[in-house]
Order: sequence, then structure tokens, then C-alpha cells
Amino acid sequence: MTDKKISISYIEYDCPEQMSGPDRKLAEAAVKAAGNAYTPYSHFNVGAAVRLSNGEIVTGANQENMAFPSGLCAERTAMFYAAAHYPDAAMEAIAIAAIQNGKLCPIPATPCGACRQVMAEYQSRSGRPMEIIMAGAEKIWKFSKVDDILPLIFDSLK
Repeated sequence: MTDKKISISYIEYDCPEQMSGPDRKLAEAAVKAAGNAYTPYSHFNVGAAVRLSNGEIVTGANQENMAFPSGLCAERTAMFYAAAHYPDAAMEAIAIAAIQNGKLCPIPATPCGACRQVMAEYQSRSGRPMEIIMAGAEKIWKFSKVDDILPLIFDSLK
């Protein structure tokens, strides 16, 4: 028997001004996208913004539906749009932000497991890391690759 450990590292920013210009722009796009969420049930608005290798930034917002689970998360709406409209462009980074009661949540909202797995698939498809930025009002977290938020990625079908 061998006892093993998984460790991750990430950067924590106290404010957007500490971030690089491109990362700050991506986080701001995610916050803005949260305003396009359709959330009549949870009232938890999430926005996502994806930066592509061709320089484009595409956004998505969570979309709820009375026939749960027919809705879709912000991250997947953004990634699926990016893949459908720019199939040859790699997804370099994704930013996520959540708004509740009209305010950016103080601590970053984290992606669900399904969204993490979709991120992993697009990262694998591009053959290069996808950065993840989770923006909150008091803290911003930046991870250098999907593996850091989804250790032991499901990739057994390769």
C-alpha cells in the first residue's frame, strides 16, 4: 500500500487590479454575462466568459427551466457556444462570476462537476491547459489548468 496525496496551487487576488489586463477583462465579461442569466427559481445568476486562441471572448449565463434539470450552467453555455462557432480555436481561459441579490458574491462560485468535466474535455481536445478564473467581490482565484479543479479527470475512453 502506498499513501498518496494530490495537491494543487492557485493564485488568490484581493482585487481585479492585481490581475493582468487580459484576465481582468475576462473576469469583467463574466460578471457582465451574469446579468443575462435566466434564474426565476434560484435567483442565483452566474456568468461565464471564455477567451479563445483567436482572441475572441464569448460569454454565457445560466438558464433555468421549470422542468429541472432542463436548464444549463453558464460555463457550459459559454463553452458550447465557443465550440459551435469557433471549432478550430482553443479555449485558453474561462472566467466565472456569480451574482446574488444584485451583488457579486463575496467568495467565488465554483463550477459544478459536469462543467468541470466539460472543461476537461475541451482542454484535452486542444492539447494545452485551460486557465480557470473564479471571480468574487472579496477574492479572485486563478487556476492554471482544469486538472487543478478536477483531479483524476475522467478520460478512460481515450
